[in-house]
Amino acid sequence: MDKPSVVIREVMLRDGLQNITEFIPTEAKIELFQLLAAGGIEDAEITSFVNPKAVPQFADASQVAQAVLKIKPEGVRVSALIPNLKGALLALNSGMRNLAFVMSVSESHNISNVRRSTEESLDELKKILDLGTEYPDMAVRAGMATVFGCPFEGKIEPGVTLNFIRRFYRLGVRDMALSDTVGFGNPREVKELTGTCIREFPDVTFSIHLHNTRGLGLANSLAAYESGIRIHDGAVGGLGGCPFAPGAKGNTSTEDLVYMFEEMGISTGIDITALMEASRYFKKVKKD
Repeated sequence: MDKPSVVIREVMLRDGLQNITEFIPTEAKIELFQLLAAGGIEDAEITSFVNPKAVPQFADASQVAQAVLKIKPEGVRVSALIPNLKGALLALNSGMRNLAFVMSVSESHNISNVRRSTEESLDELKKILDLGTEYPDMAVRAGMATVFGCPFEGKIEPGVTLNFIRRFYRLGVRDMALSDTVGFGNPREVKELTGTCIREFPDVTFSIHLHNTRGLGLANSLAAYESGIRIHDGAVGGLGGCPFAPGAKGNTSTEDLVYMFEEMGISTGIDITALMEASRYFKKVKKD
């Protein structure tokens, strides 16, 4: 199969499940991954190594990670979200090597989400990156939440995000994700920020993580694509939302992203009909 023109990174198993209070059985999460992979998903966030008291849905993070690593098809990239050094060590001990570090560019949201100041989170990132000497095959993606707006602070100026990007860059990070955690961004803002990022940091791989709070998820994704972003997060069924961000709604639907890009002649490598099997299976598993 030809390499897709745009990569849809599936986050259903991580962002899609984190707000669901009903515990989804471990076996069901593994089956969901298999269905997603069968639909052509080649990049997926599969779990989150966070405090299970804060997010009980991920109490089985190690079991899910170990099982998925055993069954994932060749060429499929899987990653796990980590907020701190402890999470990184748990993920690495479970066999994960692609780590998705996350922090907010908003001080208030970072404290609400990971119980740390932004400076403390940056210190955690440094410690995580230092693990590279022990785990040379480790890869870290640094994600920035609330880049367009925060439920506590309102709009976030682009300069704030760019400052964090510069600091990540100085630490050696070359894989970064821009997240519109609560769906505050509009296409003009998305296009301007992503365009600036790509121009100023041409050797960084940027991805975009959007939420559909105000119905702008697809429009924002297209704006990011037009700026040169080629990795877009999505969640089957539009599931998701941050449990520590009041008002946050679901992710942009993977099905909608695939349909939009494919109709435009931009290949995703995803079979939308096969992908629907994952959505149907999830509806059977989820009881409420």
